[in-house]
Formats: sequence, C-alpha cells, structure tokens
Amino acid sequence: MKKPTERRTSTQYDRPHRPLPVRALNGLLGLTSRFGRRGVSLDPASLMAAAEEATGLLDFGEPSFREPLKVLVDSIEREANLHPLGRLITRTRIVSTLANRARMEEQFRRHPEINEQSVSRPIVIAGLQRTGTTLLHRMLASDRRLRALSSWEALSPAPLDPNGGADARRARAEQSEMALGYLAPDFFAIHPVEANAPEEDVLLLDLSLRSTVAEATLRVPTFSRWLEGQDQTPAYRSLERAMKLLLHQRQPVGGSRWVLKTPHHLEWLDVLFSVFPDATVVWTHREPRETIPSFCSMVAHGRGVFSDRVDPREVGDHWSKKIYRMVERGMAAREAAGERHFVDIRYEDLVRDPIGQAKRVYAAAELPFERETEDGMKDLVHRQRKDRFGHHVYRTEDFGLTAAGIDSALAGYRARFLGD
Repeated sequence: MKKPTERRTSTQYDRPHRPLPVRALNGLLGLTSRFGRRGVSLDPASLMAAAEEATGLLDFGEPSFREPLKVLVDSIEREANLHPLGRLITRTRIVSTLANRARMEEQFRRHPEINEQSVSRPIVIAGLQRTGTTLLHRMLASDRRLRALSSWEALSPAPLDPNGGADARRARAEQSEMALGYLAPDFFAIHPVEANAPEEDVLLLDLSLRSTVAEATLRVPTFSRWLEGQDQTPAYRSLERAMKLLLHQRQPVGGSRWVLKTPHHLEWLDVLFSVFPDATVVWTHREPRETIPSFCSMVAHGRGVFSDRVDPREVGDHWSKKIYRMVERGMAAREAAGERHFVDIRYEDLVRDPIGQAKRVYAAAELPFERETEDGMKDLVHRQRKDRFGHHVYRTEDFGLTAAGIDSALAGYRARFLGD
C-alpha cells in the first residue's frame, strides 16, 4: 500500500473520482427526479425560504445580493451540468450563504457596537493562484498580533444560534473537511482545505454572491461574464462588515490588524483601495507557465465534485482568459494607486528564504518583526511541507494551453516582474 505522500493526482479530469456510495446515491436521486417526485430546487424563492426556515430570521440585509443570486441560479441551471448530488450540494451551499447573511444581520441588530470596530491597515496577499500565497498567508497568520480568517469562520462567520460560541461552527467545518476529502481526495494534494487553518476571504466576499467562488467550482460562464461588468463595491463593503463582526468575536493580541488573502483581489484592486485605502498589498509572482495549468488542474478536480461532465480544455480556455484579465486589471490599478502600497515577492525567493521574505512584508507594513514571530513562522514552514497530501501532477496540453501562448499573453507582466 502506498504511503499518503506517494499519492499522485489523477489527470483523467473527464472521469472524476466517484466513490461507490456516491454513484449509488446519484442513481437513486436521479430515479426519484425521473419518476416525478419533488426534485432539488434552485429557485431563488425556494432557497431564501429554506434559509428562513433554517435560521428563523427574515432579514437578509441590503438587497444587492438578489440580482446576482438570480443570474447565478440561471447560469447553473443552463450550463453547470450538475449530477444529482452536485445539485443537492449546490443548493445546500447557497442556502448556507443566505443563512449566514441573516445570522450576521441578527448579530448587528443585537450588538450595534460591532460597527465601532476598526478595520485599518490590512495586509492583503493578492498574487495569482499557485504563487505561494497559501504558505505566505499561513506564515503571517501564525503571528498572534495579526487577525486571519479561519476556515470554520469563513463557513459560518456568525454564530449558528444568537448566543452560541465557536464549537458548533468548528464541528460543521470539520465535517465539511472530511466530506471534501472523501469526495475529492486529490484536491487536498493541490490545495488543502483544513477546518482550523487560515482560509481565503473570497468566501466572505461570496456573502454578496459577487465573487469567483462559483466559477472556481462550477461551469457558469454566463454568470462569470455578468460578474466582470458589475460594481464590486457591495462585495467589499460586505467583506469589511464581516471583518468587523469577526473582530468583535475574537480580537488578536496586538489589535485589529488583518491579513487577507485571495487572488480575487487582483482583479479588483481599485475597489479594494476604495474600501481599504491604507492596505499594504503583497503581490506574489511565479512563472505563469507553471501556475496557470496547475490552477486549471485544481479547478477541474473541484468541478468533478459537482459534475460528471468536466472538460479540461473548457477549463483552460475560461481560466487562462480570466487570469490574463486579472493581471491586466491589477497592473492598471497598481499604476493608479502608486508603488508605496505594494511589496513584490517571487515564489522562488519565498521557498528559498521564507523568513527573509516575511520580514520584507513586515517592513512594508511597518510592523515590528519579533523573535516570537520568527519562531512561530519557522515551526509553521516545517509543518507545511510540500506534497504532504500527495504529489500534484498536471500537463499544460491537457487544458489546450501552450507555454508560448501563455508567454505571449503575459509578456508585459513577465518582463516587469519575472525578469523576462
């Protein structure tokens, strides 16, 4: 029997991993739907009614989420090709998002002092996918003076009952971690999702249903195109509000300094600076020939949880274009904001000298780098060894991409940040 570290991820993206009990459940759910019994509804009214029933609450906050909910559901119905269990999981996820909105509104109603929390000078890691952002994020989050989002908080930012604590939310996140590990074991070799570890704040942006979460897990090109033309301010205001709520629940030792992380920010740096004008942005860099197919592989494995029809070439076409847009918009926003807001870190330097690169971030953020901070980071780096969940295997050509095509599309970026 192979050891866990010897596991190699599959490249048969059009044949997703499907445990026998899941295949049986899909068959049963499919038969139930075929014989006219009530199926799994994704109708917005049904989703909101389910969230109301789950929480006993009627206030979902300001209404800007309603249009993206409608567009998203329509896109899912027409384009996502969900299998029966994928449809059930999708309904559960959207209902959970709506329930989180209602629970948050209830917390603000009960505790108006939450609005007095200060969110200032956040450190925002905004590099492209697969550029070392997870390692750097977890290093900075190991500093007790900084506030990072935990995975269990991302899934349930407000207590599950008005007077509840964290235990039920942690338990729910641990169950989700186990479920993902069962449904898509290869995913953990690419991007470990651990209940008590730091997580991307794109999950908080998704409370507004205006994030890339959907297109990273489902085939929803219509929703993606719609999203690119929308004002992201409601999403970032919602993020700020969620950060205040979480600070109210758990304050770091040294104050209210947040460390955020998601590639989503790179596409919307202009909006980020409008909401967080004193942010320090850390832009991580790595050869796109490696990162783009690596991320496409991650997306393909993630889509396999929801659908039996995963086309890696469609994934490659969609996400390569998306990433080119992210880089273009990020560079334009950087030019407008000014270099003083940014610190650049190359992946090779982070792997070679993680502590040295962390010190550069602290210097840019004007935060003292203490001995205790260094010791905590060294311990974290030791525990976060690569391939601890298996070896990620992928090929550029599987996604209809070529190194020459990627080089050409990102020539300006590579010349500036990678020395080409």
